[in-house]
Amino acid sequence: MKNLILIGGGGHCKSCIDVIEKTKKYKITGILDTPDKVGQKVLGYKIVGTDDDIEKYAKKGLYFLITVGQIESADIRIKIFNKIKESGGKLATIISPRAYVSKHASIEEGSIIMHDAVVNADSKIGKNCIINTKTLIEHECTIEDFCHIAIAAVLAGGASVGRESFIGANSTIIQQAKVQAKSFVKAGSIFK
Repeated sequence: MKNLILIGGGGHCKSCIDVIEKTKKYKITGILDTPDKVGQKVLGYKIVGTDDDIEKYAKKGLYFLITVGQIESADIRIKIFNKIKESGGKLATIISPRAYVSKHASIEEGSIIMHDAVVNADSKIGKNCIINTKTLIEHECTIEDFCHIAIAAVLAGGASVGRESFIGANSTIIQQAKVQAKSFVKAGSIFK
């Protein structure tokens, strides 16, 4: 198993931990968060430092996963991603064993595919994306870097989502629709 550091110890981190444990591919060796949380635990895993320790763990060859959530803005996740890359760190790509990812789909570094998500044939998921629980990404969809597709959202065939976008829970992006970069699609809505 590969050693893994998580960055961000909030609610999204807890969901990520559950997925990571199910993969049995990574051993979580600690979490980085704010200075006031160092020493606390999240689901039994210790917060061992802050973002200032990224370089130290990168030099040791550990993998990273950004477990800070994303709703209004991708800025924090992008900042952490860039810091990992500048430190020579490696980003994990996590796929739940309860997800279905077509062998004809591609998932880039730092992204997580959560439980019961489907990523169908010829779809492309960019860097550092969250494809959340029960999301359906149909054939030939493109999700650009730094997007969060929230729980139970549906992207019909050929839809695309521009970088740094948030697609709300239980929303639907109809076939061939193009969501522009930095968009916010509200929960339960239909985007045409």
